Amino acid sequence: MASSRQDYIAPWWTYWLHNFPHLNFNFQTVDKTFKPEDASYQQSLIFLACVSAVGLGLSLLVLSAFLTCLCCCRREEDEEVKRPDTCCVTWAAVITGLVICSAVGVGFYGNSETNDGVYQLTYSIYNANHTLGGIGSLVGNSLGSMQVGLKEHLERLDEIFSPRGDYTQTLRFMQQMANNIIQQLTAMPDTRKVQVDLAVIADKTSFIEYYRWLTYLLLLILDLLICLITCLGLAKQSRWLLAVIMVCGVLTLIMSWVSLGAGTATAVGTSDFCVSPDKFIVNQTKDSLSADIVHYYLYCSQSLPNPFQQSLTVFQRSLTTMQIQVQGLLQFSVAVFPTAEKDLLGIQRILNSSEFNLHQLTALLDCRSLHKDYLEALLGICYDGVEGLLYLCLFSLLAACAFCALLCAVPRAWTLIVIRDRDYDDIDEEDPFNPSRRITAYNPSRAQVHSFCSFSSSMGSQTSLHPPLPATSSTPEYMNQSMLFERNPRYENVPLIGSGSPPPSYSPSMRTTYLSMTDAQIRHFGTDFQM
Repeated sequence: MASSRQDYIAPWWTYWLHNFPHLNFNFQTVDKTFKPEDASYQQSLIFLACVSAVGLGLSLLVLSAFLTCLCCCRREEDEEVKRPDTCCVTWAAVITGLVICSAVGVGFYGNSETNDGVYQLTYSIYNANHTLGGIGSLVGNSLGSMQVGLKEHLERLDEIFSPRGDYTQTLRFMQQMANNIIQQLTAMPDTRKVQVDLAVIADKTSFIEYYRWLTYLLLLILDLLICLITCLGLAKQSRWLLAVIMVCGVLTLIMSWVSLGAGTATAVGTSDFCVSPDKFIVNQTKDSLSADIVHYYLYCSQSLPNPFQQSLTVFQRSLTTMQIQVQGLLQFSVAVFPTAEKDLLGIQRILNSSEFNLHQLTALLDCRSLHKDYLEALLGICYDGVEGLLYLCLFSLLAACAFCALLCAVPRAWTLIVIRDRDYDDIDEEDPFNPSRRITAYNPSRAQVHSFCSFSSSMGSQTSLHPPLPATSSTPEYMNQSMLFERNPRYENVPLIGSGSPPPSYSPSMRTTYLSMTDAQIRHFGTDFQM
C-alpha cells in the first residue's frame, strides 16, 4: 500500500528504524507490522528499550572497575613533585564539557522538532475530528427535520386537504420523497465512534507529549548545570563541588540511558506505523467504516468513486421534487384552503434548511479536507517527529558517554586536590620561604628586638655615650620604614654588632654614635640580640 502512494513517501530513516530486529522476551522474531494492541509486538518494543539497560549496566561496571583500580592500585606520588601534573584531568574536563554542550544543543533541537511533529499530528487529528463532528451534526439535523417537523406539517395538511383527493395524493408523494431522504441519511456511516476514538487519541497524545517535552527540558537544563558546576569545581578546586558533580553525574547518567531506551522504542514503533500507515488505518476502522470509504479518504484519487455520491444525488433530487410540489400547492390550494398556507410555508422553510445542510454536507464529505488532515498528520509525526526522536537518541548517547568519562575524571581531580593540600601542609616550618614562618617572624609576642634608636634613648645617661647631633632634618628613614610596618622592628634597624661598618641605611648621626660605643655597650647589645 505504502509504495502506491504518490502524495506521501515515508522518509528513509523510518525504513532504517523499521528494519531493527523485533524480538519478544523469548528471543523470537516478531512481525514488524505496527500492532500496538498485540502482546508480542509490545514485547518487541520493550526488548528494544531494555537494550539501553545493558548499556547502563556496562557504564556502571566500567565506573566501578575504574574507581576500584583508582583506590586499590593508585601509585604513590613522587615526594619531590610539589605540583602534580593536572594536564590530563584538565583536557578531559574540557573535552567532556564540549561534548556535553554539543549534546545539549542537539537535544534542544531534537526536543523542539519532536514537539512540532506531535503538535502537527494532534492539530490534524482535532481538525479531522471537527470535520467528522460537522458531518454527524448535519446528518442528525436533516434527519430530525424530516422525521419530526415535516411529518407534523404533512399530517395537518392531510386533514385540511381531505376533501380534495388530488391534494392528498400530492402530500403522499411528498411523504415518499421524505422517506427517501431519511433512508439515504440513515445509510450514511455513523461517525460518532470514529470521532470519539480520534478525540481520545489526540488527548492522550497531547498529555504524553507535554510531560515528555518537560522531562527532556529538565534533563537538558540539568546537563548544562552539571557542565557549569564542573567548570567551577575544577577552576576553584573545590571538593564539595566535585562531590555534587559525582552525585548529579550518576543520576544524569542513569536518566540518559533511560531516555535513550524510551526514545529508541518510541522511534521504532512510530517508524513501523509510518512505513505502512494505510494498512493500520484500514484495520482500525473496519468495524465502523467500509473499506471503500476508508480508501476514498486515504488516497483521494480521481479514479476512486465517491461512495456518498448516490446518496447525495437522491437527497438533492428528492428535495427538488418536494419544493416543486410545495410551490404548486401554495399557488392553487391556498385560495381554497387558506389555513393550509401556514403549514405549506413551514414545509418550505424545512426544505430550504435541508438544502443548505445538503450543500455543507457535500463539502464536508469530499475527500480533500480529511485527506489533507491525514497527510499533514503523517508528515508531522513521520518527518519532524521521528527525526526529532533520532536527535534525542543521539543526545542521550552522547550525554551518557560524556558523563561516564566525566565521572572517571572527577575522582582523579579529587586525588590531585588531596595531594596538593597534603604537600602544602608538609612544608618545613623552619623553611624561610614558608609563609607561616615569615608571619611568625614578625609576631609581636616573641622577644622584642631593640632598635638602635630605642637603645640610644635608654642609655642617654652614660657619659661615655656621645649624644647625637641635633636633628636638622625630618624623621630618619628607618623610622619611616618602621611606621610603614605598624611599628614592628625590621632587621635592618638592628645594629650589626661585630661588623666593620653599620648598615648603609644609617644616618650620619647614627654612624658617629655607633663608632663611639664601648666594649661593655657592645656586650650589652650582644646579650639583647640573642634569640
